[in-house]
Amino acid sequence: MGTTRDGGGPASAADRTQEPRVLRAVFESLGAGIYATDATGRLIAANPRAERMVARPAEEMLGRDMHDLLHRDADGAEVPRERCQMLRVLTDGRPREGGDEYLLRGDGTTLPVIWSAAPLELPGEPPGLVLAFHDFSVRRAAERQTAAYLAALEALTTRLTLVSEVSSVLISSLDVPQVLRQLSRLLVPDLADWTAVDVLTGQPDEVRRIAVHSGGDPEAARELEGPLPPLAESANAGLVRALRGAETVVLGREDIARRPDSPLTAAHRGLFDRLGGHSAVVVPLHSRRRVFGAFTAARAGDSPPYTEDEAMVLADIGRRAGLAMDNARLFDQQRHVAETMQRQLLTPLPQVDHLQMAARYRPAQVAAEIGGDWYDAFLLEDGVTAMVIGDVVGHDLQAAAHMAEVRNMLRALAWDRKEPPSVIMRRLDEAMTNTSDAPMATVVFARIEGREGGPWQLHWVNAGHPPPLLVTSDGRTRFLETGHGPLLGMSATLNLGMHWPDAYEPLPPESTVLFYTDGLVESRTRPIDTGMELLCRHASALARHELEELCDELLERIDPRGDDVALLALRLPPRGAGAPGDRTPPPSGDSRPHSPADPSRSAPGAEALGADETFSQAPHGAERPPSS
Repeated sequence: MGTTRDGGGPASAADRTQEPRVLRAVFESLGAGIYATDATGRLIAANPRAERMVARPAEEMLGRDMHDLLHRDADGAEVPRERCQMLRVLTDGRPREGGDEYLLRGDGTTLPVIWSAAPLELPGEPPGLVLAFHDFSVRRAAERQTAAYLAALEALTTRLTLVSEVSSVLISSLDVPQVLRQLSRLLVPDLADWTAVDVLTGQPDEVRRIAVHSGGDPEAARELEGPLPPLAESANAGLVRALRGAETVVLGREDIARRPDSPLTAAHRGLFDRLGGHSAVVVPLHSRRRVFGAFTAARAGDSPPYTEDEAMVLADIGRRAGLAMDNARLFDQQRHVAETMQRQLLTPLPQVDHLQMAARYRPAQVAAEIGGDWYDAFLLEDGVTAMVIGDVVGHDLQAAAHMAEVRNMLRALAWDRKEPPSVIMRRLDEAMTNTSDAPMATVVFARIEGREGGPWQLHWVNAGHPPPLLVTSDGRTRFLETGHGPLLGMSATLNLGMHWPDAYEPLPPESTVLFYTDGLVESRTRPIDTGMELLCRHASALARHELEELCDELLERIDPRGDDVALLALRLPPRGAGAPGDRTPPPSGDSRPHSPADPSRSAPGAEALGADETFSQAPHGAERPPSS
């Protein structure tokens, strides 16, 4: 079995590896291309695998210089001989290998290969080299495909990140112009070299450009903002199609260069004349209900034209922006309706003798902008001024309805009864429990008692409400914490038999009393104790300011967030002002107290006194109960 040598027995394994036919079989069956050269680099052998890989028969190759015949770069150009790593084996006798080489095939194409070269010892001759190589095209194609996938994934990730940033901007504020300006800046340079945003103002066919942003020429971009010509009916340009039909329009060089067919499209063309551009996408800002405007994203210079995928991304951004604008519009409508309703529920302030009053109402920062906080001030039948601050549980339309109900019950109970505030509060608690579905509420009900000219006193009761703050003219502050009782809606409901004590406090001349709801001093980020300390500090610093200015500055400095805030302020006159014989005039009708109530409303009784008259003509003097 196997060949024998010298007529002996079977050949050993070592002997068989020396047999030429075995070596030939290995050479021809090897799964790699094999070339052998002499010391000058001329081919002296090529196996069948090499013939197939380079599509050349051995007869064509043998005797020719391997480098000149086969070695090329990726583009098929000849490689300088001195740069050939394979031939270096012939000069230094050191084996080498590599993977970034190409061989020229018989059909003129190139074959990427990975290779290994080693010296070839030939008996009686200088060493040549043997080169083994594998087809690297499949692996290289896989690498290219992987690289393409990675590039596509990176581009997708970039776009998704941009869309995410755009979405964050669109929900960050209800200030539509500000949001659209941020959007305009955000698209440059990732999706545009410059952007412009044109909006429909709400007037028929009126268009305004509210934002232009250019990475290359920001000054020129800002100069292009402002009013635009009216929207044309018959024009067919990209901007008009976007505004009229909510259509995303891709513009190429020919579209941009086309002669404008209306003043509006001429103004749009002016963007390209000033900022440049060879490719653009005009995207409508729209919801399902309406079109609010359009933005233009353009590319100039060496930037590539827009692809279909990029146009789709821009269209999606336009749709998101349109939805944000629609939500802002609906919010604004809700806010307007709620604000109108709230102002109708709030009461105007009377002007009584020389007493000064001011009120503020700041709604919670939610869409409904209406809640259960209220203030009130009115003249009682006995000539005493009543002041009320209250808060019904809740922050919605139902809370506002309950607030109006409780306020009106308190007015009716207090109007003609010469009873202490504690009795009025007990009656209100019973009325709420038995005639109303209003939930719990906190209230301060106070009477401002005294003759004209003073002295004055505060006679009050407190049903679970933050205490009033007394601020003297020299800036001393003190919370009026007596007269405190349970919340309304608890005692009668639970049959607790609780009561509300009356409290009295002399009011120094020119002092200020602040009635407020808990939204002024309490928030999610600030405990009520800290808020009350802030109120004292700021009220002290503002003690000598005019009353209207004091209220505005107080809200500005404390900056309440999250909850409704009602603020009612009373300023006492100087000693003797308004007393018999005093000629100091009370505040005139032209300086009636400012309040958040609707301007069409007036304090009770003002109509009967005439448009320019106030409660300065109401009962006063000895008929007002003296201080106790």
